[in-house]
Amino acid sequence: MVKTVYYTASSLDGYIVDEHESLDWLTSRNIESGGPFGYEQFIESIGVLVMGASTYEWVVDNGDWSYDQPAWVLTHRPEIAAESHPIEVFAGEVTELHPKLVAAAGGKDVWVVGGGNIAAQFAAADLIDEIIVSYAPCTLGAGSRVLPMRSEWVLDDCARNGDFVCARWKRPVLHT
Repeated sequence: MVKTVYYTASSLDGYIVDEHESLDWLTSRNIESGGPFGYEQFIESIGVLVMGASTYEWVVDNGDWSYDQPAWVLTHRPEIAAESHPIEVFAGEVTELHPKLVAAAGGKDVWVVGGGNIAAQFAAADLIDEIIVSYAPCTLGAGSRVLPMRSEWVLDDCARNGDFVCARWKRPVLHT
């Protein structure tokens, strides 16, 4: 079964980037890509990515495009897409896009890369199955929230990886 997973990192106070849109607080810390909840195992399970324009622009501004999977960028500015990147741009409701993402995933999972507002759109539409967060030992005080909405999740698993506490949260099963 294809899952839609929001996989991200966070400060202890719930921010993914600081008020300057910097990830220095994250990239300066030790985490093993092959460790618990590490990137290596995670990316092997991913068939397609979806992200917002700000996340896409950050990736482009801070390094090379390193994803082999197809990707969608939610934006009303299609001109931001670099010709060399295998991305599609989409400006619409995530409920319209999600079936396309699942089909493009080829039986693997969908990664909601972020940011938090994009993840909130998927969560509000009840489309996220799991949230995996690696919590860094710092607070930022301001920035962009991991998930700027009220929602309920159930802790499925957790572990330590380097400087991080990592947790997998699943959508609760509602009994009727």
